[in-house]
Amino acid sequence: MPDTRTIDLNADLGESFGAYTLGSDPLVIKLISSANVACAAHAGDPRTMDDTVQMSRECGVAVGAHPGFPDLVGFGRRALDVTPREVETDVVFQIGALDGFCRRHGVTLQHVKAHGALYNVSLVDPATAHAIASAVASYNKTLIFVAPFGSCLAQAGTDAGLEVAFEGFADRAYAANGTLASRRLPGAVIHDPALAAARALQMIREHTVETIEGETMPIKVHTVCVHGDNPRAVDILTELRSTLSRNNIQVAPMRAVLTADQ
Repeated sequence: MPDTRTIDLNADLGESFGAYTLGSDPLVIKLISSANVACAAHAGDPRTMDDTVQMSRECGVAVGAHPGFPDLVGFGRRALDVTPREVETDVVFQIGALDGFCRRHGVTLQHVKAHGALYNVSLVDPATAHAIASAVASYNKTLIFVAPFGSCLAQAGTDAGLEVAFEGFADRAYAANGTLASRRLPGAVIHDPALAAARALQMIREHTVETIEGETMPIKVHTVCVHGDNPRAVDILTELRSTLSRNNIQVAPMRAVLTADQ
């Protein structure tokens, strides 16, 4: 039998806005252990934030802030020309907003994970990475900082004295430099549940992942993400949970995974 391991499953939730619904949050939340909740900058609104935190509490799912560039039109997937101070203050603003709803519902905010273009830029740009990490550390140093293994963002989190949870993506392809492949490329977004589950299992057990160029890249993961707006998110998470169960891998929130890894 394989060794028992523990892994967190996270998804981006709360990305609906006003009368517009995005994703299948009530179904996705039953299959994950940590939720990254949009903070009304790239997506979401106060009502959606409130509902998502309440739903997370009811489902026993840990809550994290998902700050992004303030770009509702572009869904936070366009890199904005902003200064590090703008990044830092925007991130503090968004964390504080979500934390207010957490306090309202008696939930302890667990983690912070940057969204979209802000996340991607911070993987290779130290100034942006350190601005995000500084924002988190100045707000609450007990928050878990989510970042990919070997990235500028992970290093910035460590430099800021934060506990870093390494993240892998089941439903996204990687480029050779460790960043996520552009969504414009064929195969960059993975819709096949079996393929997504197999890739996640490889990350967890073998500490490697195949890049879109066909190379094998080293990776370490404490948490695996499936995007909530992926039209097959529920199917992918269902297959992933089944695959993990067959391989004696338990699912738990990030805090428990990091404790087990010590």
